[in-house]
Amino acid sequence: MTFRRVPFYYGLGSRYSYLAASQLERIEAETSCRFEWLPLQSGELIRRANQGLSPFAGSAVSGQYDWDYRQQDAESWAEFYGVPYREPHAFRTDPADLALACWAADEQGLLKKMSRLIFAAVFVENQVISRDQLVVAARKLGLDGEAFLTAIDGRDAAAKHEAALERAIGDGAFGVPSFVVAGQLFWGNDRLPLMTHALTTRGRR
Repeated sequence: MTFRRVPFYYGLGSRYSYLAASQLERIEAETSCRFEWLPLQSGELIRRANQGLSPFAGSAVSGQYDWDYRQQDAESWAEFYGVPYREPHAFRTDPADLALACWAADEQGLLKKMSRLIFAAVFVENQVISRDQLVVAARKLGLDGEAFLTAIDGRDAAAKHEAALERAIGDGAFGVPSFVVAGQLFWGNDRLPLMTHALTTRGRR
């Protein structure tokens, strides 16, 4: 069977990316698509797509960006999906490290598994994420901790991360999570029904 491949741009610290990711296996089963996991630093994507501006900088620019509202909204979606959710802590590492850790794991074909471990650590286990905890995640996957840290800072992970950012911008993405079906961008966890509809009603490409 030939599967349609759908880019999935996501941030590891993004509550809505975590929620969307929890539904992807179900959508794959329903539509016979396969999602291409493309982790990136969402703040950098937002800055590049919005000429350096971010709605998350400073005071909330509108009610939808208010942190209390977003927590309540995420908790409601988690209840609807039947998945655990705990409001995350701030990171004790550069936010880019989360995406780079996934790209470092990609060298061993473990990008998706690393992504799921980080999502769980942030949104389920409520950990304060540091580089030490990224090493713990790597060791759970059977990777050497010191080599993994070297890979996070290496050129290969940085190049893959940059390529994901450029590809996202090229696809018109301005935030996460974002998906592209038949050239159309679907942004946000709440667009999953529309994306699924597009996958089931439009011809294969």
